Amino acid sequence: MVALSARALITGAFTIALSTHMGGAFAASTSPVDPPSPQTQKDLEESMRGEAFANASYRLYAAQAERENLPSVASLFERTADVELGEHFKEEAALSGLVGSDTENLRATVAGETYESQKMYPGFAQRAKAGGDSGAAARFSEIARDESTHARAFDAALRAVESGRGTVPAPQKAESVQVPQGPPEVRAQQTKTDLDTALHGEALAYAKYQQYAEHAKNPAVAKLFRGNADVELHEHFADEAKLAGLVGSTHDNLIKAIAGERYESQTMYPTFAKRAKAAGDSQAAERFSHNAEDEAGHARAFQQALDQLS
Repeated sequence: MVALSARALITGAFTIALSTHMGGAFAASTSPVDPPSPQTQKDLEESMRGEAFANASYRLYAAQAERENLPSVASLFERTADVELGEHFKEEAALSGLVGSDTENLRATVAGETYESQKMYPGFAQRAKAGGDSGAAARFSEIARDESTHARAFDAALRAVESGRGTVPAPQKAESVQVPQGPPEVRAQQTKTDLDTALHGEALAYAKYQQYAEHAKNPAVAKLFRGNADVELHEHFADEAKLAGLVGSTHDNLIKAIAGERYESQTMYPTFAKRAKAAGDSQAAERFSHNAEDEAGHARAFQQALDQLS
């Protein structure tokens, strides 16, 4: 995964912000057969945020490697992103009881989109404007309007599913945003902090929506989740990544990826595995240990790619 300060030590405010994203959908989802202990659940949620962010970031790093005519590195980033989302996030989601019924998933999503549109993004926009980051303020306000549209669509879908009447709306169409390497486009530290929170939130929303779509009983609900997932990733996350200067040269992107993967393989996941084992959560402990091994392998592969560039 990718190393950021918020990844290594997630503060209380950061944890609250991302748990509130989707209206606390972690708590709202159906629990697994053997619910994990509170600490294991918290560790699962933290690791899921990280896996979702790694998936989204590595997709952008792959695109940058392609621009630098480094197809093998691009392929490495893409393959690793697939593992982070399709294996690590998916397995952790199952252990955490992330996915509930269509009704439960829609209800949690309405709450989250409403929170973002009415509180989170308007607050970010106000602070960015006060900090002199007018471009970020305008983008935050625009995303708030998008999230309001999403909330209404998901609410309409919820009412249709609950009542058996009405139509599930079609999803908003995503307009993909390219994210070339570049420095941050914001100056204020508060804006940078808010962008970090927003990036993790959008990446998490994408990953959650994909899981909700995969398990949806109603095909129209699945389509709505997938379509809005694409907006969260290809528009919102991408625009915020440009503002944050997330993408550097492939050389720099590899260095960031190596640091993140080493932290997770050597510190984060072993700690989570030890705590889960002590709590009697054997499945989670095994998953955390497996992920630690995977991340160590990712770090080695990224290091080899970096050595070949030098």
